Amino acid sequence: MAWQYWTEAHRQGRWTEVSTPHAGADPGTESGVDAGQMMRVRTTSSAVSKGTETLVHTGRVPPRVADLMAAPHQMGDFPHPVSYGYLAVGVVDEGPAAWTGTRVFGLLPHHSHHLVTPDDVHPIPESISDHRALLAGAAETGLNILWQSPPHYGDRVAIIGAGMIGTATALLASHLPLDRLEIIETNPERRTLLTSLGLTALTPEDAGDDCDIAIHTSGGEGGLARALEITGDDGTVVEASWYGDTEPRVALGADFHARRLSIVASQVGRVPAGHRARRTRSDRLRAALTALHDDRFDALITGVSGWQDLPWLMDELSSDTATAAATLCHVLDYEEGS
Repeated sequence: MAWQYWTEAHRQGRWTEVSTPHAGADPGTESGVDAGQMMRVRTTSSAVSKGTETLVHTGRVPPRVADLMAAPHQMGDFPHPVSYGYLAVGVVDEGPAAWTGTRVFGLLPHHSHHLVTPDDVHPIPESISDHRALLAGAAETGLNILWQSPPHYGDRVAIIGAGMIGTATALLASHLPLDRLEIIETNPERRTLLTSLGLTALTPEDAGDDCDIAIHTSGGEGGLARALEITGDDGTVVEASWYGDTEPRVALGADFHARRLSIVASQVGRVPAGHRARRTRSDRLRAALTALHDDRFDALITGVSGWQDLPWLMDELSSDTATAAATLCHVLDYEEGS
C-alpha cells in the first residue's frame, strides 16, 4: 500500500492509505500522457515549507487566488480537502530504464509514492544528500527573489527575516560582490546561527540604512515597515512574504511617498519578467540545485522525524510553540518499503 497526506479540515491533517501506484498503469485518456513515459518515484524524504504549509493547514488561502497558489502536483482544492506540499526527494523505482535508480527532487506533495514524467523531476547531483536536496525549493525561491530586482556591484542589501527563505536568499546573495549584506532578525538564536555561517546578522534596531534593496521575508507587518525605513531614497523593497488572508498594515505615510520608494512582489510561481524570456522554471530549479553545493545549506535543516509525525508537526508549526520558533526546515524521512 501507499500513503498520502491530506488536510481534511481546518487544522486537521491525516495520512490516507491508498493503492500503490505503478508506472505501467494507463494514466487515462484525460491525462494526455503516454503510459510509457510514466515513472514511479518512491519517496525517501520530504520537507515542510513552514510559512506556506501552515497557511494551508489553517485554511488561510484567499479564495480569489486559490488557483494561482496551487502547488504544481497538489490533489484537491483549497481550503480542503487538499493534499499539498512541494519539497520531495525520492528514487525512481519503476519506469524507463535510463531513469531507474536515479535520485530526484520534485515539487511534489507529501506522498510515499508518486507517478511522474521526466519533466516533473530533476536528478540530484551525486555530492548532494537527500536532506540538502530538499532545500532546492528554498534556493529556487531565493534565486527568484534576487532575479526580481537584481542587486548591482557594490550595492547595500538587507534581508529582513531569517526563516528558511530569508536564510537561503542570504546564502545565495553572499556570493555576490556587494558593499554590504545584512540579515535582520529578531530571534537571537537565529542570529547566532547566521553568524556561524559567515553572515552579518543584526537586530532591527541595529540595521544599517540607505539600502539600495531591502528584501522582506519575515511575514510580519513590522518587518515590512522596517524595510521601508532602511531603504534609501529611490530604493526598492522586494516583498517576498505571503500573508494568506491576513491584511497587514503598510506604513505608506512616511518614507514611501516622500522618498520615492518602490515595493515589488516576488512570487516563485513565475520567473520574474526580466528573466522570463530566457529562463524556464526548469532552468531556475537546475540553477538552485547547483547552488546547493554550498555546504552551509545543511544548517537550514533544524529537525528530522518520521513521516508519520506530519499531522502532529503541522499543528506544532501552526501554533505559538518552541518547535515553530526553532524551525527553518523540518525533514520527514520515509523508511524503505513504506
